[in-house]
Amino acid sequence: MSVGSLVLAKVYNLPPRLFGTTRKRNIALPMDDGVTLMTDVYSPRAKGPHPTILMRLPYGRSGFGTVAECYAERGFNVVLQACRGTEKSGGQFDPLVNERADGLATLRWIRDQAWYDGRLGLSGPSYLGYAQWAICDELPEISAMATKVTSAEFQSVVFPSGAFHLGLWLSWLQVIEGLRGNPLKMTGTMFSGGVEKRTAKAAMTLPLLNADNAAVGHDVPFWQSWFENAIGNDDFWHAIDHRHRLGPKTPPNHFISGWHDFMIDQLLRDYQTLVSAGHTPHLTVGPWTHIANDLQAESMRETLVWMRAKLLGDATGLRDKPVRIHITGLGEWREYDRYPPVPPVMQSWFIQPGGGLAPEPAAPSPPDRYRYDPADPTPNIGGNMFAFTGAGPVDNAPRESRTDVLSYTSEPLTEDLTIIGQTQVTLHARASIPHADFFLRLCDVGLDGISINICDGLIRVTPETPVQADGSWRLGFTLHAAAHSFRAGHRLRLQVSSGAHPRYARNLGTDEPVGTATTMMANDVDIIDASIGLPVTAV
Repeated sequence: MSVGSLVLAKVYNLPPRLFGTTRKRNIALPMDDGVTLMTDVYSPRAKGPHPTILMRLPYGRSGFGTVAECYAERGFNVVLQACRGTEKSGGQFDPLVNERADGLATLRWIRDQAWYDGRLGLSGPSYLGYAQWAICDELPEISAMATKVTSAEFQSVVFPSGAFHLGLWLSWLQVIEGLRGNPLKMTGTMFSGGVEKRTAKAAMTLPLLNADNAAVGHDVPFWQSWFENAIGNDDFWHAIDHRHRLGPKTPPNHFISGWHDFMIDQLLRDYQTLVSAGHTPHLTVGPWTHIANDLQAESMRETLVWMRAKLLGDATGLRDKPVRIHITGLGEWREYDRYPPVPPVMQSWFIQPGGGLAPEPAAPSPPDRYRYDPADPTPNIGGNMFAFTGAGPVDNAPRESRTDVLSYTSEPLTEDLTIIGQTQVTLHARASIPHADFFLRLCDVGLDGISINICDGLIRVTPETPVQADGSWRLGFTLHAAAHSFRAGHRLRLQVSSGAHPRYARNLGTDEPVGTATTMMANDVDIIDASIGLPVTAV
């Protein structure tokens, strides 16, 4: 037992270890094209057979070695592999592109090993989860998956509603490059706010094609390639979209995520796909961001229980109901047979003149107006973003004090109001130029007057967006999924703005390509009316 696995087991409250472990390091595993990927194998120091867990990652093996050791101590062989072009593996890192072919080559190698007994689990968060989906249709009869904070496709993650998820990719780029060069230094940068500071600065670079250099000091091949080949190219994304692999033969899966993860909607979509295919997957969603430590702890505990049940036949640790979700606002967990637990009752709210929000439509009135200036972009704070600091629910006062953000607030609620699911918003608006973004955010205003973000969504409009007879837009928004209770005495608040920078690339107001655009035009925006549909659910 290493000190690392001992500490992790204690901090994460893992079940007791069963075995000592052995490790074979730096196995140069050849892929189909001859490129070798560096691979480690952790095994229980006990006579088998033992099932195997595979984790393929682009973040370097050292950061996951303790995780692999903890699994091995509890009865699993663990194969830990650095993806192509990362750490000491050969080839060039081209995100998402090679995980199918390299994953299948790795499966064939595992099947040829004397210690492999035909039972296989796949595990891991984020990119590791995507690598699972890439090979989920080629797994043995006895297999299981544990996909966490991830998606089976990434086009909707990279380009949500036609915008560019700038903050995510500038931050992730720093992590990949930093862990490749100096892992220890990068770890310190990640948890001191250094990544977010560099992202904010680099995101102001024009053209964005050069933002990789601003973030890490050199050109990054995949960043350059994406601007040349991936933007607006559906064929590029279809080739690495693995949603069609999910179906009746998909192995049992435990989905784990957080309400403040930027891929929560994609994960819930994949969950629903398996439900529709006849599965009863497990689903755990907590009050977590993408990299929250509590999420990592829960993931390890649940993965051990899941793999023991599905690979070892020991279901004693499984909970009674497959769905477990945290209701923010209440601060309580609930267990259900399915998600959503029941069809919600959609409750309507309408913006009012003077910044109000009420259950009844307002009489016609002049529109509210603001000016969006990309030279001084409306900032993002908190929310469902990839960040080591500052993500999740925060005080929204810095946004709501700006003249380019409109806020509509209800009277205090007379009773608790709980939502589970996705809030719908219909926005009627127009702008002085036909290139505009609209970012909507639902907040909970507490008794102390502090406005905390619950869920949000963005739509980018262009000259091709359908318009009304008067040239205005009527836009339908689906905000991020949430499970939240607005307590009696609290107030609902809807924010309306035209940006959340650097989370999303600012709309410069022109039709120049996003990677090479440099011209900026301010936009005068009219908000004519808006209505909200809340997915109200009794808990």
